[in-house]
Amino acid sequence: MTINRTAAPGEDTGPQAAVSSPGVAAALRVSPARWLRASIMATRPRQWPKNLLVFAAPLAGASLGRDDGLGYALLAMFAFGCASAAVYFVNDVADVERDRRHPVKRNRPIASGALPEHHAVVLAVLAALFAVGAGVVIREPLLVATTSAYLCSSFLYSFKLKHVPFVEMLIVASGFVLRVLGGAAATHVKPSVWFLLVCSLGALGVTVAKRYTELTSLGADAVKHRPAMRWYRPGMLRIAQEAIGVGMLATYLMWALGENSAARPWHLASALPLAVAVVRFGVLSARRTVRPVEDLITRDVVMLCCEVAWLALFCVGLYAE
Repeated sequence: MTINRTAAPGEDTGPQAAVSSPGVAAALRVSPARWLRASIMATRPRQWPKNLLVFAAPLAGASLGRDDGLGYALLAMFAFGCASAAVYFVNDVADVERDRRHPVKRNRPIASGALPEHHAVVLAVLAALFAVGAGVVIREPLLVATTSAYLCSSFLYSFKLKHVPFVEMLIVASGFVLRVLGGAAATHVKPSVWFLLVCSLGALGVTVAKRYTELTSLGADAVKHRPAMRWYRPGMLRIAQEAIGVGMLATYLMWALGENSAARPWHLASALPLAVAVVRFGVLSARRTVRPVEDLITRDVVMLCCEVAWLALFCVGLYAE
């Protein structure tokens, strides 16, 4: 954008000043309503369902654990919602220049200039305080530990570890598992080892699929947006995704076999729609697309049918006598 001002008759204004930052133009016309909307959008509302993972341990254990367990689970979901918001604010500030060159990410509030960078930093600090403070309020050190671990690992990812191949995928996947552990800590429900392995492999499989879709959709430009991509190859990521999917199904079967005799048949049966969902996810993620991988899970009709069938069989098994 070029800024011009009205000159007095005969006044020499000299060369016009060019403003290169897209954030300046947006900042000049920001309104409270637009600022609020930009702040909310910067927290990635489409990613909020990830925080439902805090209910995974209570669901698998068919118990909300302690008295008022639902309230504690909701508080854990709030804590991780704030923690993830803080991470998104910081990550988008750290990546603002790179995001502005990305075909999709350039529309994010901070990259587009709708939300000033220094405002995002302040919001990140507040969100982080709310995230850790939730565990302090209910005097649950394990919830404080899981939210703090999530924040620390994610901030390290934003500033350093995102450039370390393979490690960066493990950090992203760990965010899913920490949500599960946070929900277990808040409700005092102890998750089984097999259950945690299923969650870990599922999270890693989604992360690998993310990298595959980025690599295939952006091609040679993928390295410009994520330097660690130079170490990845599409074939390698596809093989890894398939192996992780098989491993997740195997550990799910091991978990189901360990259930009581009444629940076991239902949970073993629930492995069928889960397997179909894993195969379907592999087919969808193999297509060249710039859509977020999460959309493949939540917006595909076949995937949704598989998810509903799995949840129905899973819940029947929990309450079978």
